[in-house]
Amino acid sequence: MTLWLILALMTAAAIFAVLWPLSRPGREARSGSDLAVYRDQLAEIERDLAAGLIGAQEADAARVEVSRRLLAAADAAGAAVDAPQSAALWRRRAVAIAALVLFPAGAAALYLTLGSPHLPDLPLSARLKQAPETRSIESMVAQVEAHLERNPEDGRGWEVLAPVYMRAGRFNDAVRARSNALRLLGATADREADLGEAMVAAANGMVTADAKVTFERALKLDAADVKARYYTGLAAEQDGKPEEAARIWRELLAKAPPNAPYRPLIQSSLARVDPAAASASAPAGPSAEDVAAAQQLTPEQRGEMIRGMVDRLAERLKADGSDLDGWLRLLRAYIVLGEPDKARRALADARKAIGEDADKRRKLDEFAKGLGIEG
Repeated sequence: MTLWLILALMTAAAIFAVLWPLSRPGREARSGSDLAVYRDQLAEIERDLAAGLIGAQEADAARVEVSRRLLAAADAAGAAVDAPQSAALWRRRAVAIAALVLFPAGAAALYLTLGSPHLPDLPLSARLKQAPETRSIESMVAQVEAHLERNPEDGRGWEVLAPVYMRAGRFNDAVRARSNALRLLGATADREADLGEAMVAAANGMVTADAKVTFERALKLDAADVKARYYTGLAAEQDGKPEEAARIWRELLAKAPPNAPYRPLIQSSLARVDPAAASASAPAGPSAEDVAAAQQLTPEQRGEMIRGMVDRLAERLKADGSDLDGWLRLLRAYIVLGEPDKARRALADARKAIGEDADKRRKLDEFAKGLGIEG
């Protein structure tokens, strides 16, 4: 309510300042110049008489004429100021009063039509107290930023905020946050690698000299840090050393677990510098031993174990159908899974991919016959 009162008073003051001049009386159109002229003429007659330039009779006649004109001018000026001035003043005041009333009323009507007068206000302090599930990311970031502004030495706060900045694309802010976290919480391989990653993102994907130094510090703390090693390989690629980049990434793939989430990224990076190595490093798919072991599990467990490997193998063979051993493993997997239709379709695809290679075609047909696959 206080805010509404303040806004109303400000509006009234602004309108009053603009319309006040309209309520003031206007000045006369003539500023008494005619009266002054006639008075000067009377003074001039007296000077001419004293100098002997005119006679007494002529002076008396001139005085009478000028005095008559002076009286007429005075009467005309008084008549002009009376009723017309009063009427003009009243009109101006009426316009001022109408504007003072109608402008706020019109603004209020417009707000009631287009605005939300019944919506309660929600200041920032109240928004920050809402439950996390009902708040936006922006409000939560604002809360953490406000906290860090008051407590800039809170290393945990900077560490929490940095990944949010990364996801939001605020890479320079992420560099600042991760630098503060590293400074306040101490150096670890993860913190060094995270800082280097933010530097690379802020540089539009380029591994700068400062970022390279950061990754080197991370590797001194943990020589097996995946993120630092990956970006070290990226730096080698950008420096025109594809062989070194391929070596680093091959080593990463060799030590990576089969389901590691970073495998696709490393494989695609390796494909840029060494396509043959990337193909060789792709998952080979289920072996005969894998399938035999899967037979000892329940159908649900067997499906979970095998399905992912089979799908990955099928996708790889679509990209590179020259791998005969891969086709043989895929055929066996489909038979073990009880999917002969897929096995027959895979056999047809394998024959198309192998083409006119008689030796591979013979081995494929013999293997399919042994599995009981027709087609």
